[in-house]
Amino acid sequence: MVFSIGNIKIEDPVLLAPMSGITDLPFRTLVKQYGAGLVFSEMIASREMFQKTSSSLKTNENYAEAFPIAVQIAGCDPEIMAKAARMNEARGAAIIDINFGCPVKKVVKKMAGSALMRDEKLAAQIMEATVKAVKIPVTVKMRLGWDDQNRNAPQIAKTAQELGVQMITVHGRTREQKYSGQADWAAVREVKEAIDIPVIVNGDILTPQDAVTAMKQSGADGVMIGRGIQGKPWLLKQIIDYLKTGNIPPEPDKEEKLTLILDHYNAILKHYGQRRGVPLARKHLSWYCEGYPDSAKFRAKINKLKNPDEVRNNLREFFNQ
Repeated sequence: MVFSIGNIKIEDPVLLAPMSGITDLPFRTLVKQYGAGLVFSEMIASREMFQKTSSSLKTNENYAEAFPIAVQIAGCDPEIMAKAARMNEARGAAIIDINFGCPVKKVVKKMAGSALMRDEKLAAQIMEATVKAVKIPVTVKMRLGWDDQNRNAPQIAKTAQELGVQMITVHGRTREQKYSGQADWAAVREVKEAIDIPVIVNGDILTPQDAVTAMKQSGADGVMIGRGIQGKPWLLKQIIDYLKTGNIPPEPDKEEKLTLILDHYNAILKHYGQRRGVPLARKHLSWYCEGYPDSAKFRAKINKLKNPDEVRNNLREFFNQ
């Protein structure tokens, strides 16, 4: 199950998806502990790379310290995308990933993300400019197409390979579907059969069994995990072990989870500072608590707390019940 993205060897075919507002440095560092074959940054709008604002720490990171990391960029201007790619390469990115998959309206309105699947000429220009701009591998994440009448992922993947792209990730939905319905893993097989470079399947992979089924149906070289890992970073190791041995290791017990959560919380505060970190951490804490008795009541309580020590004390009380 080992494959390579250019000169980068991927030992385990389980990748962390880029997720805006989630896959920041603290979260990526945590997930790496569970053996992720590769982690992706949050999506970075290419124009934002040139705006020196203190409000966007993610664009100021030194990625060399977390090597190897794939940095995902989005935009619709080939020249600006190329500049953003070079800037991230200089910061130590191991891979540049181009976003052709984001279905969010504000991204699509700017002719970026999945909107580029409707303009294959511009998509090709962006891929060509980005590949030529850097020495590191370039990958692309896309959807099946804009809608069911325009499932052109295989055609774009062929063009990508011809232009020097080194890996394709396909979310098994169209843009029109957004996140509704069920991801069509079998449809990703058309992309796999159209090209020779590695193909990764993405979408609705929530359990180790899902990962095996998705790989069988798609023929993909690996899986990319997104929403399934929210509140469950250990899912990556469970999937890796299941693919290797057929056995699924147990979830951490309450005590182990508490240690993990507190470590993650402290890392968030260290990275962002207390003022930004406390509210940013709330979504993660809410996900960690899902499924436990009185979790809704607990989430409502901690979402109002502003003092980190009060948050920590409440977490200890909740997980030591």
